Amino acid sequence: MMNPPYDSEPDAARAVIFGLALGDALGWPVEFLERPQILARYGREGVTAPPDPALYTDDTQMSAAVAEALIGAGEASGITDLVMGAMVSQFIAWKNDPLTSTRAPGATCIRGVTALERGAHWREAGVKDSKGCGACMRVAPIGYFYQHDPKALARIARAQGWLTHRHPTSDAACIGAAYLVKLALDGVAPDEWIERVLTVTAGISGEFDAALGRVREAAGWPDAETALNHIGPTRGGGWIAEEAVGMALHCVLCHPDDYVAAVRLGANISGDSDSVASIAGGIVGARLGLRAIPAEWVERLENREYLNELAVRLAEKKMRT
Repeated sequence: MMNPPYDSEPDAARAVIFGLALGDALGWPVEFLERPQILARYGREGVTAPPDPALYTDDTQMSAAVAEALIGAGEASGITDLVMGAMVSQFIAWKNDPLTSTRAPGATCIRGVTALERGAHWREAGVKDSKGCGACMRVAPIGYFYQHDPKALARIARAQGWLTHRHPTSDAACIGAAYLVKLALDGVAPDEWIERVLTVTAGISGEFDAALGRVREAAGWPDAETALNHIGPTRGGGWIAEEAVGMALHCVLCHPDDYVAAVRLGANISGDSDSVASIAGGIVGARLGLRAIPAEWVERLENREYLNELAVRLAEKKMRT
């Protein structure tokens, strides 16, 4: 294990929150473009930096809502029903924020939160048999907060997914994505990550296991596009849970010591660019710390004062728990 590259616990939280938000902001302008269109518009390297201002999508909005719920649950952060109660309130507030409709919110997330708003129990609100990536793209704060409590991490990551998505593959992807943040924070060597994740997702979803198998197969392939298409073959990749997590993991494994290269690889795909880059950004931010994220990117990030304050409050809550 490497020594964690943090000056303080709040810095670790900032690295996760800013890391995912800037990956999201980098990928959003090209989310619905095919890779040839991206290259035609941005040049042979594709999109290389987030715009100024760096606006983010529902991926970051919902990740922030998850973090707010973990903070707001008070001393009940280990009690699933109470944490989910706080999360229901945060998700309903997210849905009703006028800004949300401008940030490409996922239809499944909107359906699930609408059901919550109408009184559905959190275990039943999610869209049955849906395994879109909308539940797994928001779990980085859970991986950070429950870093030292892997049982609670798996329980809460899975439960929060049920608010919008109910499918075993979504369950596994939520747990896996959160656990990758934990492993990165722990300083575990990246070449151990796949096997470590499979130990906590065992028996949940053969589809998720197969996606991680494709990540293993694609390791070292010289052509990044071919490798990512192998991991995420559905409609350009990344739209469904197992592909989003698998592709994001591949991006980090290709560039474990380079935040910028990892999120650029995730953003320049034909599929769900913002979600893949956001998941990758949270993981590699956790691994490398805030100093690995370009300061000029952070300066252009929208609501950075709020996100900074959110990270500090999340860190303070983690230290008290």
